[in-house]
Amino acid sequence: MRPIRRTAPALVAASVLVLAACGDDEGGSSGGGGEAADYPTDDINLYVPYAAGGPTDLAARTIASCMEEEFGQTVIVENREGASGSIGMQAMLAEDPDGYTLSIIAVPATATNPLQDEVGYTNEDYIPIAAVTEIPSVLAVGADSEFADAEAFFAEAEENPGSLNVGVPGTTTSQAMELQRMAEEYDTELTLVPFTGNAEMTTALLGGNVDAVFINSSQDVLTQIEAGDFVPLAVSTPEAVDYIDAPPLAEVGFPELTNSVSVFGLAAPAETPDDVVSTLEDTVSTCLGNPETVEQLGEQYVPDEFIGTDAFQDRIAEIVEVYGPIIEN
Repeated sequence: MRPIRRTAPALVAASVLVLAACGDDEGGSSGGGGEAADYPTDDINLYVPYAAGGPTDLAARTIASCMEEEFGQTVIVENREGASGSIGMQAMLAEDPDGYTLSIIAVPATATNPLQDEVGYTNEDYIPIAAVTEIPSVLAVGADSEFADAEAFFAEAEENPGSLNVGVPGTTTSQAMELQRMAEEYDTELTLVPFTGNAEMTTALLGGNVDAVFINSSQDVLTQIEAGDFVPLAVSTPEAVDYIDAPPLAEVGFPELTNSVSVFGLAAPAETPDDVVSTLEDTVSTCLGNPETVEQLGEQYVPDEFIGTDAFQDRIAEIVEVYGPIIEN
């Protein structure tokens, strides 16, 4: 599933850079002019707001490697996990909006965090530049679980509300939001246990500390499924996927629960110069057309159509509209 290549960002970026080189700063965004036209001329710091080893980390390190090749500059990846991704976001926003400090964001968590609590930022404080991967969720149990399929699992949940513990990657993630919707809209209550990422969730499930996990179906999880350590019960996509042998939640009694698809992408602080954002956007697009990058990310996870700044912003607005009322209740 190669991304549909876009030519417009390259033309826009080129036009803006020419204008910037002419020294016309009037009406431009902060930090414009010659410095932005030459971007980048130094190392770039890229924060990962989750622990090493998970899908956010993989997306960050893969796209960072490609950006290094494209820019000829070092991209330093640093994990700043905690508070459902808010600590990493705060670290990025504490720096100048010049394009040299970026973050990988995980939507919907990044978008829903400020709706739920004071997390040190709002959705107006950052610019979503481009999506890198889209990863659906999978509900999985351990190999020794008493539940052989989704029907048996949810029958127990309906008979004994709250008796089953399900690990989720944070309280404001799509996984947590969808399971809350499951309780509110379908009277099927599960007890949610938040973790900081896939690695912790995997340890918890394999150790028998939770009954199941609702987890990003990234390559590390697919490996656990292939090994037989994870048994998939259901996936979050509207239709079945060919790489997980499990039905969609929509087909086992929850037709509206199709939104748990995590989008991992590049972001910059608000007020980052427009030409820098365009350069970064176009570079991600170029990287997602690179066969080596696609292979590292997993071809099944790369969006069929490139999700640039405008489309990414629209996705965030949709998430806020769907999950905002749940958080406010």
